[in-house]
Amino acid sequence: MLELTILGFLHERPLHGYELKERIQGLSGHVRPVSDGALYPAITRLTRNGLVESRTEPGAGAAPRRTLSLTEAGRTELFARLRAPKDIEISDGQRFFTLLSFLGRLPDPAEQAAVLRRRQDFLTAPASFFYADGAPVRVEEEPDPFRRGMLRIARATGTEEKAWLAETLEELDRRAAEGRTG
Repeated sequence: MLELTILGFLHERPLHGYELKERIQGLSGHVRPVSDGALYPAITRLTRNGLVESRTEPGAGAAPRRTLSLTEAGRTELFARLRAPKDIEISDGQRFFTLLSFLGRLPDPAEQAAVLRRRQDFLTAPASFFYADGAPVRVEEEPDPFRRGMLRIARATGTEEKAWLAETLEELDRRAAEGRTG
């Protein structure tokens, strides 16, 4: 996800490494903080693979700074990752939020909708944090008030996300149809 995040933010505009780290921290916050030990090797890999370009600029009264920008190959890679996210990027909530942060960069509403449909399919499958005899435990069946709280919060969040997905898919389908006829 770190590489997708780097590519996504650099798609918006060139950034210095520190600015990039700040944006990533803002997106992932305390849930998945990024260390220099993870960020800078990822930038190096992306640069070595021709997806990111790094140039040195003089600093304003300080040491020179590296400015990072997305190459055309990087843009192509970003779009490929957005079109075909891994299953974990669909099922894991934080990873999905990261994906969602950049999904609007895909120019085709039908491709955006295909990704959202995968999330929608995932959310409609019966699931729970807890299982009894192989079946998901429902809120109404959970005697522990703390686990019941987890299940209620997950249900409320899931209900809201499903509603948002339905609304957004309707809008994307309309835009895709207009694009085919226009």
